[in-house]
Amino acid sequence: MSTRGENATIDRVGVIGAGAMGHGIAQVAVLAGYQVTLFDVNEAALRGGLERIQANLDKGVELGKVEPEERDRALAAISITTTLSDAGKDASLVIEAAPEDLDLKREIFGKLDAASPPHAVLATNTSSLSVTRIAEATKDPGRVLGMHFFNPVHIMKLLELVRTEHTTESTIATARAAGAAMGKTCILVMDSPGFASSRLGLILGMEAVRMLDEGVASAEDIDIAMELGYGHPMGPFRLADLVGLDVRLAVAEYLYRETGSERFKPSETIKRLVSEGKLGKKTGEGFYKWNNE
Repeated sequence: MSTRGENATIDRVGVIGAGAMGHGIAQVAVLAGYQVTLFDVNEAALRGGLERIQANLDKGVELGKVEPEERDRALAAISITTTLSDAGKDASLVIEAAPEDLDLKREIFGKLDAASPPHAVLATNTSSLSVTRIAEATKDPGRVLGMHFFNPVHIMKLLELVRTEHTTESTIATARAAGAAMGKTCILVMDSPGFASSRLGLILGMEAVRMLDEGVASAEDIDIAMELGYGHPMGPFRLADLVGLDVRLAVAEYLYRETGSERFKPSETIKRLVSEGKLGKKTGEGFYKWNNE
């Protein structure tokens, strides 16, 4: 049987949620050689997640980055379920990628704690919520940490590991090993509002919107400034559209509430766009108009 520790063996990974992050995490996990059980409450979401994984792998084959045999093996290594306990019962590692709702995540972790083996590491992909609060829903908070992946998961190389004061060194070692196998570079941060990446990224994003509101420059020119002047792969407005303005707004409101800092106060522009249903790429319009065909 697998045990958590420096030499922990990871064999089966459970992934909770088949959305934008969940299907990506499942993809990199199967390419790392793990058996994966992908859970979602919605059967259509599961099928959609599988279709996106296959499309990504087919594209990888087309570009010569994935061998056809590797694609076929990866697809065969994924099973799907609408029963949460099935994703945790035989897993060495479970990664939750549900919506950014603290109560929902605590409910999921309480159920995973009961359904998963005692040796299993339980990770949350939250980008800003308190990992400590999530871990409190379990009987063994030492086996809980954050594994914050970045979108799109199969391309972005960073994996932010978030430890609480209870997270054990063996839990961190297991997460590091999984991250390395998935081709990620891991950083380790303490649990605090927004961690390192979301906190810095949101400050840049909020300041960019304030500059737009003040008429300093257009969204496109501000993006170009950060891309060509600072080497960012994309500017703050394109990034916000890709992440989703509703997600950006929720994170900003959470950090503003938790820290009380005006730096995180969401602008009326983002609130207006979200209220109008202009959430970015997924709805076809945000700061930019997108062709989603």
